[in-house]
Amino acid sequence: MTSAEAGTLRRLAPPARRFLAHRKGVLVRLALWSLAESGQAFLVGHAVARSVDEGFLAGDPRRGLLWLGIALVAVLSGARVVRGVFAQLAGVTEPLRDGLVRRAVDRSMARAARGGPGGTDRAAVSRLTNQVEIARDSFAGLVLTLRSFVFTAAGALLGLLSLHPDLLVVVLPPLAAGLALFLVTLRPMAAAQRRALAADEALGDHAARARAALRDLAACGTGPGAERSGADLVADAAAAARTLAGWAAVRTAALGVAGHLPVLALLVAVEWLRGHGVSVGALLGAFTYLVQSLLPALHTLMTALGAAGSRLLVVLDRILGPEPEPEPEPEPEPGPGPSTVSAPAAAFTVDTAAVPALELRAVTLSYGVRAEPVLDALDLCVAPGEHLAVVGPSGIGKSTLTRLVAGTLAPSRGEVRVAGRPVTARPAAELAALRVLVPQDAYVFSGTVGDNLAYLRTDASRAELDAAVGAFGLGPLVERLGGLDATVRPAELSPGERQLVALVRAYLSPAPLLLLDEATCHLDPASEARAEEALAGRAGTLVVVAHRLSSAVRADRTLVLDGVGAQCGTHAELLGRSPLYRDLTGHWNS
Repeated sequence: MTSAEAGTLRRLAPPARRFLAHRKGVLVRLALWSLAESGQAFLVGHAVARSVDEGFLAGDPRRGLLWLGIALVAVLSGARVVRGVFAQLAGVTEPLRDGLVRRAVDRSMARAARGGPGGTDRAAVSRLTNQVEIARDSFAGLVLTLRSFVFTAAGALLGLLSLHPDLLVVVLPPLAAGLALFLVTLRPMAAAQRRALAADEALGDHAARARAALRDLAACGTGPGAERSGADLVADAAAAARTLAGWAAVRTAALGVAGHLPVLALLVAVEWLRGHGVSVGALLGAFTYLVQSLLPALHTLMTALGAAGSRLLVVLDRILGPEPEPEPEPEPEPGPGPSTVSAPAAAFTVDTAAVPALELRAVTLSYGVRAEPVLDALDLCVAPGEHLAVVGPSGIGKSTLTRLVAGTLAPSRGEVRVAGRPVTARPAAELAALRVLVPQDAYVFSGTVGDNLAYLRTDASRAELDAAVGAFGLGPLVERLGGLDATVRPAELSPGERQLVALVRAYLSPAPLLLLDEATCHLDPASEARAEEALAGRAGTLVVVAHRLSSAVRADRTLVLDGVGAQCGTHAELLGRSPLYRDLTGHWNS
């Protein structure tokens, strides 16, 4: 056993003891049914031996048939015993499954609440859908087979001893040899099972990332790279499966030694046993014990321990093991003179005049290890109060950039800072105080108009709400809905009206950075210009993923993404040095 496996057993032992301690009644009833199974195994072989020695060979067929009838009753009673065992088994396995599901959900929710890299725990899908079922099935199989082997073997070995002690001398050595060979396979099979589960989680994580980035992958031509990465992960999973299959072959050989050699040894030793006073009936009883009881129980035990046992140990370690410690957040760089920036959920002390409003340091983002990067070593510095537009072909990575800045996506390399603070792995409440992201599909909830507008600033006065409504030309809509206290029905609003509501909500937010990801695409040019002018006049920094050329013209600077590099400058500067920006300008003008 490896040190990791020993540590796993030590870690799992206390919860296992507590789990079993709360189910003593079920375990007692299960043991009673198992004792009946032990008696059944003893009676079958013993009755066969007596039917031959005391019945048919002694010239008393009636006595022989009577003993065979007893053996038949013992065999038929096995169905009742199995039904009783399964009735009690559910009282152990289902509580285990429920507990593992709760543990997996709690861990995933805790990780999401911490706001870890990537924002989600994608491995939780494997734990909930695959690993919990593996644990339940494996545990049920182990309980059945261990219980059956212990009680059946006890009954069979006691029966062999009662028939003649020399029978054990012949049968036990090959059984022990097969078991020893089998035990050799447990350690490497457990290691292979760990690799298989790790490959399963990695493949699930890759699939989730690729699915979320299909547009960027297609637009940037990185689909083949993501496909190769997925193929590598599939190959890793296949290699782990082949390793498991190889050790399963060794286990099959061990099963052959333990399952067939005892019978052969008994056949070879018939003459020797007869010379030591073993009767014909005892020999037939010994064969019955081997074929009907001992060897099937051994076969089931080796199969369960070789497959279910190692899987159960690995899966329980995955689900119940300690959660990895989150990486420590870097300390913010000190500014020369702090001042307080108000926020709805938290307050940060930063000198907004001394640090950039937004800073990207060699930021790289790739969807897959071998995929071409969507953003490659991007450096960007946006000053407080600056208005920046982001342009580029559809799917080039503009939305990816806004997700990185918003902290909902972690870069593969590099660092993103807002107001001097890194955003990766920062809790959601702190991110909400630093920035507001308005996506293309604006969200309006069922509530009053005022509640929707003041959602990010609940202390906004009626005068401030009225001023914001006027700045964005939202008065006619508010009037049509019945005023700020009227209830909004989101389905009755057009996409453009929902965008205006979301823009006013962002305008009222105290966050120093606003991110608009094509958040004005459903507005007409005049409404878009009015909204952007209002947002640009707000105290804070504005970053807009441009939907029209006019957005880039209105901005202080424009960032052009072309899938290879990035250029940043004013509208006039980019017309002179960026062929892509000239092409986009011509496209928009046409």
